Amino acid sequence: MGAVSARSSRVVILGGGPGGYEAALVGAHLGADVTVVERTGIGGAAVLTDCVPSKALISTADYMSGFETVADLGVHLEDHEGDEVTDAVADLPEVNRRVVALARAQSRDIRTRLGEVGVRVVDGAGSLTSPTSVRVEGEDGTEELGADVVLVATGAAPRVMDTAVPDGERILTWQQIYDLRELPERLVVVGSGVTGAELAQAYLGLGSEVVLVSSRDRVLPGEDPDAATVIEDVFRKRGMEVLGRSRMASVERTSDGVLVRLVDGREVTGSHALLAVGSVPLTHGIGLEEVGVDLLPSGHVAVDRVSRTSVRGVYAAGDCTGVLPLASVAAMQGRIAMSHALGDAVAPLNLGVVSANIFTDPEIATVGITQKDVDEDRVDAEVLMLPLARNPRAKMLGITDGFVKLFAQKGSGAVVGGVVVAPRASELIFPVTLAVQHRLNVDQVASTFTVYPSLSGSVAEAARRLHPIA
Repeated sequence: MGAVSARSSRVVILGGGPGGYEAALVGAHLGADVTVVERTGIGGAAVLTDCVPSKALISTADYMSGFETVADLGVHLEDHEGDEVTDAVADLPEVNRRVVALARAQSRDIRTRLGEVGVRVVDGAGSLTSPTSVRVEGEDGTEELGADVVLVATGAAPRVMDTAVPDGERILTWQQIYDLRELPERLVVVGSGVTGAELAQAYLGLGSEVVLVSSRDRVLPGEDPDAATVIEDVFRKRGMEVLGRSRMASVERTSDGVLVRLVDGREVTGSHALLAVGSVPLTHGIGLEEVGVDLLPSGHVAVDRVSRTSVRGVYAAGDCTGVLPLASVAAMQGRIAMSHALGDAVAPLNLGVVSANIFTDPEIATVGITQKDVDEDRVDAEVLMLPLARNPRAKMLGITDGFVKLFAQKGSGAVVGGVVVAPRASELIFPVTLAVQHRLNVDQVASTFTVYPSLSGSVAEAARRLHPIA
């Protein structure tokens, strides 16, 4: 498709999440007339009901787990009478109020930024009536918007099953947990993917008894197996009940809680159930099929590496595309789409250099190739795993679980992937991502100064151990 003139173009973006608002900022910077249509709030689910609030909740649980660590470091808390304090207590309504307020503040900040660069925000539900027109239905009535470029960034919603219908009180999706008025006494988490694992550990840290129902052999089945093993061991060590190979058949409300039935006939009771069984794209009922936009069998919008759909002038970004359900990827897709549509220089999306993080404790951060790629001979690479327990800074911080793993291409020694399992692994993965992005070899990483003592020193140490021997 030939790009439209940025200075004379009208851009309409359906959805104000990371894909939408980042695209809007690029469009405004390039001089386009940009309108964002959002029905639930700028920032979308990522800011209001998913990434921002869930990570804030997890951070609170992390602080509480710190009370256990400081005892091992020789620090003991006492009350005014001199008695030792052994338990920290979470006031969940207060925690949730802070989490929700933080999310709303972030939403307001993004909306303010959009306004500063001249982006118009329309509150309402948008749908395509043609590839060049969008109808918006809001509180103030219906409005028709003309467009030279349309970006669909409508996101996804929690998957709901007929046999496990959320009621918002005892049976909950991850978007409903912030209305809880009390800490679940016994929480049954169904699903051991990223969302299930993160929230299971969060509530365990906040003081709930937690049962994690996993249909697979281990938790986090899609992640690095060594990393997943560490996390499952930590879960069990901290008192979580993990039920492997246990597929949920149904969840129903009881007089005082919930009953989770498993396919094999077992029953698990709890005070609450949290459903984390995937998500579905929000792509139906917004005119996509009617204007000819191709959808995949899963309902996701089919896009290429510059976010084009099958219809000229219509782009898509974020979870509605199913490319990779990360806010960072949605944002990058949105930026790429807008730059391409408006004729700016742009490189296609490269998923091989995407860093991702799971906010368990410890965190799991990954980039580049995986252990599975090596095990199945798709990539010829050397692998080096270095336990963090040997790191001097880790010893000082009381860190006993975690590791740094690097993948180096045989022959060239180029760093082609990495895994970090550690507190704040989301920060520690950055030097590995730089190495993967810029094709640095292990000697270049190893010869770069690191602070002593530091956790990042283990990244350099792993690289040194991968030095190729002639």
